[in-house]
Amino acid sequence: MKQRPDQRTLVASDLDRTLVYSPSALALTVPDEDAPRLLCVEVHEGRPLSFMTETAAALLQKLAAVAEFVPATTRTRKQYRRINLPGPVPRYAICANGGHILVKGRTDHDWNAEMRRRLAEGCAPLDEVRAHLARTGDESWLRKERVAEDLFVYLVVERSLLPENWVKEFAEWAEERGWTVSLQGRKIYAVPRPLTKSAALAEVVRRTGAEHVLAAGDSLLDADLLLAAHTGWRPGHGELADSGWTAPHIDALTLAGAAAGEEMLRRMLSVSRR
Repeated sequence: MKQRPDQRTLVASDLDRTLVYSPSALALTVPDEDAPRLLCVEVHEGRPLSFMTETAAALLQKLAAVAEFVPATTRTRKQYRRINLPGPVPRYAICANGGHILVKGRTDHDWNAEMRRRLAEGCAPLDEVRAHLARTGDESWLRKERVAEDLFVYLVVERSLLPENWVKEFAEWAEERGWTVSLQGRKIYAVPRPLTKSAALAEVVRRTGAEHVLAAGDSLLDADLLLAAHTGWRPGHGELADSGWTAPHIDALTLAGAAAGEEMLRRMLSVSRR
């Protein structure tokens, strides 16, 4: 008989640099002959883009068999659908930093409408933020500007050419208008403060009736997700680790890269089986 997940335990996890890794983010520190076998979980324009170790893939399948596994990503729906995680399609997924909830892979339009209502009431409009970026950005370091799902914006920059105080000044400007700024690798995200993974997580918890919530993430945009959980993990890399961010119920790992992804899955599985 097929084992059903225990819906009393829900595991919400960020994807990029938490469970899945680009080649540059894998941070493999062992000799090549001892490197772990990798599973490609994302292909874009015919090229492999994101990976998990095979050990992590096996752990994720075991975790999804004993708990309600919910991916929680800042990726757009289109970007999320490129990810092919091992195991069955999750019943719920959080995309666009909480702007969308997918139910069995399909968009819940009622939830998106609710989030747009909250944004209209709680922060400056997207066009105002884009206008500010147009005034202050410089083509010498700005490579791309992208609007995600008409909800938030992110920039792809050349880090070595980025002015030292630009991100800090932008973050201060954005905070006054109800937006959050996050620097992740070569990307700078500007996200409305009401648009959070934790808001969507609360809705998924309400629908599933979950009693115990676990979470994992590496960036500033994951902090609210981790704070909303009963137990959380962050790796030894990323914005949260760089800033020393933690909380009493957060397990701050020293491991970085794909090894941290494996270890977080191992610990989430151990807690879920109790």
